[in-house]
Amino acid sequence: MQRTVFSQRYFAIPDFVILLVIATAIYGVVSIAHEWRTEFHPITQIDLSVRALPYYTMLSAVRGMVAYFISLGFTLVVGYAAAKSTTAEKIIIPLLDILQSIPVLGFLPGLLLGLVALFPRTNIGLELAAVIMIFTGQVWNMTISYYASLKSVPAEFGEASRVIGLNWYQRLVKVELPFSAVNLAWNSLLSMAGGWFFLIPCEAITLGENEYRLPGIGAYMDVAIKSGDTRAIVLAVIAMVLLILVMDFVIWRPILAWVQRFRLEDVGGGAHVEPLMQVWIRESKILHRMKMIYRELVLKPRRVRSRLAGEVSVDAIVKIRAPWVYSVAYRIYRFAQLITRSPRVTRVMQMTLGFVVLSLIFFGAYQLFSILAKIPPATWIVLLRNTAWTFFRVLIALLLSSLWAVPVGIWIGTSVKRIRVAQPIIQVLASFPAPMLYPLALGLFFSLGISFDWGSMLLMLLGVQWYVLFNVLAGAMRIPKELNDALLLMEASRWARWKNLYLPSVFPFLVTGWVTAAGGAWNASVVAEYLPYHGTILKTGGLGSTLSVAIANENFTLFAASLFLMVLVVVTLNRLVWARVYRLANTRFKMDL
Repeated sequence: MQRTVFSQRYFAIPDFVILLVIATAIYGVVSIAHEWRTEFHPITQIDLSVRALPYYTMLSAVRGMVAYFISLGFTLVVGYAAAKSTTAEKIIIPLLDILQSIPVLGFLPGLLLGLVALFPRTNIGLELAAVIMIFTGQVWNMTISYYASLKSVPAEFGEASRVIGLNWYQRLVKVELPFSAVNLAWNSLLSMAGGWFFLIPCEAITLGENEYRLPGIGAYMDVAIKSGDTRAIVLAVIAMVLLILVMDFVIWRPILAWVQRFRLEDVGGGAHVEPLMQVWIRESKILHRMKMIYRELVLKPRRVRSRLAGEVSVDAIVKIRAPWVYSVAYRIYRFAQLITRSPRVTRVMQMTLGFVVLSLIFFGAYQLFSILAKIPPATWIVLLRNTAWTFFRVLIALLLSSLWAVPVGIWIGTSVKRIRVAQPIIQVLASFPAPMLYPLALGLFFSLGISFDWGSMLLMLLGVQWYVLFNVLAGAMRIPKELNDALLLMEASRWARWKNLYLPSVFPFLVTGWVTAAGGAWNASVVAEYLPYHGTILKTGGLGSTLSVAIANENFTLFAASLFLMVLVVVTLNRLVWARVYRLANTRFKMDL
C-alpha cells in the first residue's frame, strides 16, 4: 500500500529523471558520433566560457563510459580465461604484468600516429586514440581484481556446483560472477577513476611540435592551466565534481547497492538504505511500460518459438527457411568437431600459433635491442639513477597509502552505518582525477616549503592511495558477521580480532590493492614528475619525467629505453615479489567457508 501511495504522489519525479537520463545519454552518443565524423582537425579551439563547459563535460563522460564497457568485456573474457585455464594463465598473467606496467602515455606515440594515419580525413583516429588510452587506464585493475576473485572462490562452492551438476556457464552465472560481484563493482568504480586520471593527456596530446586536442573537460583544463586562467581552472574542477556526483547518483550507487545481495554474509549495524535512484527506477511508469512492451514483443514470441522447437526440430526450421545458413553453420560445426576431436590437428594448430607468436616476439625484441644498442653507457647510467628515484617514490607512496588506508578501510567496511556515511565521500574523492588538483596542491606544497622533488611523491600519493582503500574496503565488507560475533562471545580483545580475523580476511584483497597501486604509481610518475605550472615546466629526476621529456621532444630512442626500463622493473617486481605474495594470499589466507 505504501508503494502505491508513493507512486501516485511522486510518479512524475521518477519518470522525469529517467527521461532526462535517457535524453542526455542519447544526446551524448549523437554528439560524440558527430565529433567522430567531422573533418580531421587536430587542434580544436577550446572555449573557456561557462556555457561551453557542460558540452565538453558530456563528451568526456561518453568517452569514459565507452572505454569502460570495452574494459568490462575484456575483463570478463580474459580474467575468466586466466583463472580457469592453466595454459592461458601462464600466457595472460605475464602479458597483464607487462601491459599494466606500461604507462598510459607509453601507448601514445604508436597508437596516435597509427590511428591518425589510418583515418586521415576524419577525427575517428583521434577519438579512438583517446578512448583506447582511457581504456588502458581502466582495464588492468579490473582484470587483475576479477582474476583474483575467481581464484579466491571457496573450494566448497566448486564442489557443491559439481555435485548438483552445473556446467561451466551455470557455474559462472550462479557461483563465480555473484562471488566476484562486490569486488568487481568496487574496482570498476576505481578503474573509472584511473581513466579520469589521464583525461588531460588523453584529450590534449603534445607529441614533439605537433599538438592534438579534442573537445572535452580534459582539454578545457589543459588550456586553462597553460593560459593561467584561475577562474577556468576552478570551473573545470567544479564541473568534474558535478560529473562524478551525477555518475555516482545515477550509476555507481545503485550498482554498489545491488551487488550487496551477493555478499557471503551481512555485516550488522543497521538496515540497508536503498539508493534513491534505485527507488526511482523501480517506481518509474515509463520503465514499467517499456518492460511490458519488451515482454510482449520479445519474450512472448520467444516462448512460442521454444514450444514449436519442441515439436519441430530447429534444424528442420533452419533448413526450410534459410538453407544456406544451415549449410554454413553445419560446416563450422564439423570443422570445430574436427579440431577438438583430433589431437593431431590440435597439436599442429597449437604449434603453428606458437611459432607465429614466437616469431613476432623475436622480431620485436630484435628491433627493440637494435634501438637500445645505440644508447651510450652514460645515458644508461642516468636512466638507472632516474629509475631508482622513481622506485623510491613508488615505495614511499605505497607505504603511506597502506598506513592509513588499511585501518580506515577495515573500520569502515565492518559497519553498515559507516559504509553508508563514508561511501559517497570516498567515491567522489577516489573518482576525481588527481592531476586536476596538482596546480592547487603544488601551491600548498610550495607555501609549506616542500620542494618539487618530494612534492612529486605526494602528487603520486593523491591518486594511488584509493587503490589500496577500495580493495581493503571490498575485503572488509565480505567478512562474515558470524566470525566477528564468535570472537566477541569469546571476549577476544580488539587487537586479537584485528590480528586473527580482520587482517587475514582482507589480505588477499590488500595484495590486489598493492599490485594495482604500484602499477598506478608508476603510471602516475609520468604526470607527477613532469608538470606544467604557471607557464613553466616543473620536472624532477625520475623515470617518469624522462619518459615525458622523450615524448615532448619526439626522442623515440630515449622513449624506448625509458619504457623498457619501466616495464622491466615492474615485471621483475611482479614476478619476484607480488607473485609470491599472491600465492601466500591464495593459500594461507584464502577464506574457505
